[in-house]
Amino acid sequence: MAKVDILDWDKKKVGQIELDAAVFEQPVKKDVLHTLVKWQLASRRSGTHKAKSKGEVRGGGKKPFKQKGTGSARQGSSRSPLNPGGGVAFGPKPRNYSYSVPKKIKQLGLKSALSYLFSNEKLFVIDEMSSSEGKTKELAARLKNFGLNKVVLIDGNVNQKMTRASRNLETCRYYTTAGLNVYDLLKYDAAIVSKNSLEGIAARCGLTEQAEK
Repeated sequence: MAKVDILDWDKKKVGQIELDAAVFEQPVKKDVLHTLVKWQLASRRSGTHKAKSKGEVRGGGKKPFKQKGTGSARQGSSRSPLNPGGGVAFGPKPRNYSYSVPKKIKQLGLKSALSYLFSNEKLFVIDEMSSSEGKTKELAARLKNFGLNKVVLIDGNVNQKMTRASRNLETCRYYTTAGLNVYDLLKYDAAIVSKNSLEGIAARCGLTEQAEK
């Protein structure tokens, strides 16, 4: 287990804590991270794309021209995919792009992402995830003080002021351990976790289940 400093919002040391090596000091498995990023992006797709087929395009009931004698290929409808304004052959239809990923792969991916941030000194433990005013300006100044442009904030419990302060920051994501995910950890390139979130993070990584067994 590695000892890390617990910081306040002024980036001053207020204590120390040991991080579980089973979560924060694991090998970074790039193939697992790639698998989970693809899965998350696929699950986020709306799948509402739609193109009309020949039978769905309005009009086209009349035969465009006579069957024989024109020198052109015979046609029965002006809404054929061969004509401008016609339907689309084999066009996209609404569908669900999501699929399942084993739970153990998700847990392994979280460990890899957190270990990557920790090994690159981009993971910070803060004493309390709080906001005195609930203002975006206040949180932006605090993050600037940490020297971070893009960051994920992970809390043990929902704080309404932090939610309000962070929602207008495009380069920041705030959620509890229930929302912890590989895509955001990699996209935002740094993480600040509250002291009271560490137990929940361990549970998300499957350590609680292992202890029970």
